[in-house]
This record gives sequence, C-alpha cells and structure tokens, in this order.
Amino acid sequence: QVQLVESGGGLVQAGGSLRLSCVVSGRTFSSYAMGWFRQAPGQERKCVAAISWSGGSTYYHDSVKGRFTISRDNSKNTVYLQMNSLAPEDTDVYYCAADTDGGLTINPTWYDFWGQGTQVTVSS
Repeated sequence: QVQLVESGGGLVQAGGSLRLSCVVSGRTFSSYAMGWFRQAPGQERKCVAAISWSGGSTYYHDSVKGRFTISRDNSKNTVYLQMNSLAPEDTDVYYCAADTDGGLTINPTWYDFWGQGTQVTVSS
C-alpha cells in the first residue's frame, strides 16, 4: 500500500512563503507522476501543480504561475511545493497525490493515492 504524508503547512502572513513536502512510501515513487491539489469545503479538488515521473514536465494553475514551484527528489521519495508571495486567497487544505501511470495529468480522478492534507492559512 502506498502512503503519502504531507508536511509544511501552517499560518503565514501575506507575502510570506511556505514549502510543502510529501513523502511517499514504496519503491516505485520514481515512476509516479505527482500533483498538489487544493480543496475548500464544498468545492472540488483543483490541481495547483503537477510534475511528471521524470520531472521533465510540469503544470501550474494560472493563479500560481510565477509564485509556486513544484519539484521532486526521487532519491528521497519526496515531492515539494515551494509557495512564495502567498496571498489570503491561497488559503485552503492542500493535498498531494500520486498517479501510478506516470504521465502528467491535472484530473484528480486519475490519481491513485492521496495524502491526508495539510492546512495552509494566509493572513492579510
């Protein structure tokens, strides 16, 4: 069973930064595409950023382009989301997810495994 454990969320003032981390158990992390999603209560999960298995392809939602960076370290089974210039509208629960197919996708239904979520709160 693949497990994903996120960390790095918290409370930050507008303009500040956070780095989310997601450690994935198992020996085949390097073959997974990974994504970071956000979800507000009553809303659908929305892909914020995604990265292919090799790291060669990435996706960013328009609202975070130029502010967020997704990266991965396959030697540590970890994917990161560096979040800079945070704004109150970035407040949400953030989830990492693994797509065992490996190709880049932003559709949450294609992802096979999910973390428990980490709260990001940005104060004005």
